[in-house]
Parts: sequence; C-alpha cells; structure tokens
Amino acid sequence: MFTEKLAETAVAIQEQFDAVLRLLPAVPVVQAMAHATKGGKRLRGFMVMQSAHLHDIPSDKSIWPATGIEALHAYSLVHDDLPCMDNDDLRRGEPTVHIKWDETTAVLAGDALQTLAFELVGKPEVGSGDVRADLSLSLARAAGAKGMVLGQALDIAASSANQALTLDEITALQRGKTGALIEWSATAGARLAGADITPLQTYSLALGLAFQIADDVLDITGDATTIGKATGKDANAGKATFVSLLGLDEAKRRAQSLVTAACDALQPYGANADILRETARFVIARKK
Repeated sequence: MFTEKLAETAVAIQEQFDAVLRLLPAVPVVQAMAHATKGGKRLRGFMVMQSAHLHDIPSDKSIWPATGIEALHAYSLVHDDLPCMDNDDLRRGEPTVHIKWDETTAVLAGDALQTLAFELVGKPEVGSGDVRADLSLSLARAAGAKGMVLGQALDIAASSANQALTLDEITALQRGKTGALIEWSATAGARLAGADITPLQTYSLALGLAFQIADDVLDITGDATTIGKATGKDANAGKATFVSLLGLDEAKRRAQSLVTAACDALQPYGANADILRETARFVIARKK
C-alpha cells in the first residue's frame, strides 16, 4: 500500500511540475529547473498530501503545497551541489545542474525554484487567505535562517574550521538542515485544515532525525549507483556525523528508536495514520 501510494504521489507531483513549467519561457534556466525537479522519492510532497488526507483535505488542494515543497527541496539540492558547497557532479543518477549547464544557470535555477515554491503554496486553489498566509510564513521560517539555511551554514562553518561537533550540536544542526522541511511537510495537512499541528510536529521532529541518521548510514554502507550520488564523502572529509559519533550499530538503533517515537506520536489519529507510520519505517529501510 505504502509503496504504491508513494509512487502515485510522485507521478502526480511530476505531472503538476510539468504543467506549471510548461507555462514558463523555453529558456535554459527553465530547462534547468525541469531537470532539477525530475525524479526523487517525493517524500516531502507525499507527507504533505498524506497529512492533508488525514484531515479530509482533497488532493486538488494539497497537490499545490506538495509540489511547492518539492520545488523548494529541489532548489536546496541544486545549490548544495555547487562547487562552493558540496561540489557534487551527480544527483539522482544524472549530472547536477551546474555540470549539465554552468554555475550561473544553476544559481538562477535554484533561485527560481525557491520563488516558485512560494507561488505554488500561495495559489488561490490551496485555501483561504489565512491558510495560505500560514503555510507561506511557516515555510519561510523552515527554509530560511531559522531552519534549513541555518543548518547548512552551521554545517559549512564546522567543515571549514575542521571543528569536531558534539552529538547535541549535530542534532541541532540537522534539525535545521534536514528536519525543518520534513516538519513543514508533515504539519502542512493540519495547517490546511486549521487544526492542531502538535501531534504531527512531534512525529516530524523524530522522523527528521531518523531520516538524517539513515542518510549518514547510507553514506557508509550504500553504493553510488543505487543512491544516485557519490558516497563516502562525509567520512573522507572527516566530517562529524551520527555514524562517526555513535558508530554504525548504535546509529541504526537510534534511528529505530526515533521511528518508534514518531509512530507513537500519531496515536490521536488511530489507524487513519497508518500510511504515515509506514512512511517513518520506510525512512530507515530505504536504500537511497
């Protein structure tokens, strides 16, 4: 059930991207945007639509913020891959944007994807002005200097200074870098419905850390062909990760404990939240 739902959502989001991007000029930067938004698990968009379904919000409303969060995630990857950041040549098994085009196009494509995210979240089809304002404000906070960008900045600063981070410091860093967008995605359905976000927020905080631990594990145990990007970069760079501090086995146990906590947080929704529970289990079982 989960695998089929995830695949269906990925197709729906891709179709939405195709429809939106067709309305833009056929210029290289838009072609780069299309390249950057092809493929991927669409896990963030999936959580938007599943949390919306949990609150009886129809998919013709939730597809807009679901596509929006995937646009913002794509922007973050385009910029993250740049030579001044992680300097990656491969993403989702394809050349990164700055390799396929050039650095200038990659920067502009990322900028355009970020602004597109807010355009999609702000569409009248999404809901009332209050709902769209709440989604936009919370997304800005999750993506900016209180969330993802802060996490990225802390990560770069630690790497540049060759600074050994503590477990608490890595946890705080990853709550921003990875966790902030996951939190927004999981709580979007409640925001669409004007409902209490607390249970989904608790769920997403645990899930975000489990997701990052799983990424750290895959960087050690995965292969580039399956994952679609280079592996072993963190270890080779001497970067502090959950695996480097906890060890591989303890990191896996920590991720499993976080998934259990995430699932427990969904108790108020009963069996209706089973898909989100499966999502949490998938996060640490995935191979890419």
